[in-house]
Amino acid sequence: MKVIVETVECGRCVCGLFCRLFMACSQLEQRVHKGLARRRQEYEVILKSSKSVEQRRQQIVAWVKEHGQSQVEDLAVRFATSEVTIRKDLAALSQQGLLIRQFGGAVPVPSSTNSNAGPSQFITNDPFTNSTTSPAINAIGQLAASLVKPGNKLVIDCGSTTASILPHLSQLDDLVVMTNTLSTANYLTQSEKEPTVLMVGGTWDAQSQSFQGAMAEQLVSAYSFDIAFIGAAGIDVNRGTTTFNELIGVTRAMAVAASKVVIVASSKKLTHKMPNLELSWKNISVLITDEGICEQDKLNIENQGVTVLIAAPSGE
Repeated sequence: MKVIVETVECGRCVCGLFCRLFMACSQLEQRVHKGLARRRQEYEVILKSSKSVEQRRQQIVAWVKEHGQSQVEDLAVRFATSEVTIRKDLAALSQQGLLIRQFGGAVPVPSSTNSNAGPSQFITNDPFTNSTTSPAINAIGQLAASLVKPGNKLVIDCGSTTASILPHLSQLDDLVVMTNTLSTANYLTQSEKEPTVLMVGGTWDAQSQSFQGAMAEQLVSAYSFDIAFIGAAGIDVNRGTTTFNELIGVTRAMAVAASKVVIVASSKKLTHKMPNLELSWKNISVLITDEGICEQDKLNIENQGVTVLIAAPSGE
């Protein structure tokens, strides 16, 4: 009898052990299934969100094509989202060449423009004409932007050629940018990666569409910059950049405050003869121009210590 009892008790222990193991396995299986279900739900949410973003952007493109110029605030109401989200959408769509960004909104890509063309085919916003720009000017802007590194401090002067740099800065982090032009400041504050923007005060000059004067000069002089991007009304091969405008104090202050001074100008400016010297070649580090500059002019400028970079529309 004793042996039989011990056997029964041992059997009970083994049975209990198997029961506990079975229950543990069942619980583990349930946790695994719950974990997989939760992961599946998270993936579905992410996938749904991604699809909704893509769908909204497709709808934005269709809306702008149908209704023309559209403002950020109107699009935000239309698509029931925030203005910040709409700005990011417009930035992404302009990078894809599906829309042209303008201050405060967007316009359709002109019908003559290839809808599959990338953003290098046009400037997403010309602050002065709000129109497409030439491939040569866009190439100058792109080459100029390639000199900029994340975290750089920039000062950007007024002008349509300096404006061509702006779309190509959109993917750089932690930039600090000072400008004397409202249109440039407006563009930068709508960028997907918005830089720290410093606005020059002073007296508004309607001709140059920029702030000028002693106050503006003092503010620029109080800072130091890695690069100054400056345009040119005219270029004198022997002297430097020239202009008819006598308001040259801010431009000179920008050049003094920067470690590197980069002039961006089309080769046509070499034929513009103007009386006032704005910056002499000794104050200029780099000239970025297009393929129209002749070899002799390029050599003469380089002999004065300036690096001349040629921007090819082909990107070569």
